[in-house]
Amino acid sequence: MTDQQLLDELLEIERAGWQSLCESSGDRFYGDLMTEDAVMVLANGSMMGRSAVISALGQAPPWKSFTLSDEHIISAGADAAALVYLGTAERDGADEPFVGAMSSVYHRVDGRWRLVLYQQTAVAG
Repeated sequence: MTDQQLLDELLEIERAGWQSLCESSGDRFYGDLMTEDAVMVLANGSMMGRSAVISALGQAPPWKSFTLSDEHIISAGADAAALVYLGTAERDGADEPFVGAMSSVYHRVDGRWRLVLYQQTAVAG
C-alpha cells in the first residue's frame, strides 16, 4: 500500500468519525472504532478511555460542520500509522469555530483499522 492509499483509507475513516459527531452518533461510531485500551487526549487537557469517550459523546451536542486540511500520514510499520491534520469544526451557538491540530493513531487488527490514540491541541486563531 502506498502512502497515498494509506492516507486516503485513514482519511475516509476520520471523515466518517467527524460525520458521526455531526449526526449525534459518535458514541456508537467511536465505541466500535476504538480498541478496548484506546485513549483520547483532548484540547482541554482531559484524557479519556474508551468507555468515558462513549459516555461523553452520547451526551455531546452535535457539530454543525467540519473541514480537515494539511493531512499527513506517518507509517509505523505494516499495521500501524498516524494521521495528522488540522481540523476546524463549528457548533450552533458557538462564537468561533474550534480549530485544532489532530493526531489519530491507528492499528490494523484482523484486517481492520482501529483507533488506539487520538490527540487534539487547540490552535489559536
